[in-house]
Amino acid sequence: MAECYHPDVSFSDPIFLMLKGAEASGMWRMLVSRGKDLELTLLEASADDDGGRATWEARYTFSQTGRPVVNRIQASFAFRDGLIVRHVDRFPFWKWSRQALGRLGLLFGWSWPLKAMMRKKAAASLDQFMAKYPQH
Repeated sequence: MAECYHPDVSFSDPIFLMLKGAEASGMWRMLVSRGKDLELTLLEASADDDGGRATWEARYTFSQTGRPVVNRIQASFAFRDGLIVRHVDRFPFWKWSRQALGRLGLLFGWSWPLKAMMRKKAAASLDQFMAKYPQH
């Protein structure tokens, strides 16, 4: 995925709100390196010269809780110079949090404080990963 990104790429999803350039590529490197059982399945896709859409499914064990997750994602892309310059993933945070966090996600997955906590943890993890494994 990282190799498909334009150097000026922006990425956003319900957890990583706005990553730019090397951060977006770093996020994929981090997720793949930590996701020992990560399975990504492309369910459908369409594109033209300007952009595209895809539906894909991620299956993995959430490393913080050891809980299994099946997440269906709607992605949209904009292209520049034959590469992805904007990537937005959409999925229901509450559904994801129920699976990843169990009872905590079930009870509070709809709430802003839980979303903010998960976003903060994800950003800190990405910062630590990129400091330890800088992109060349």
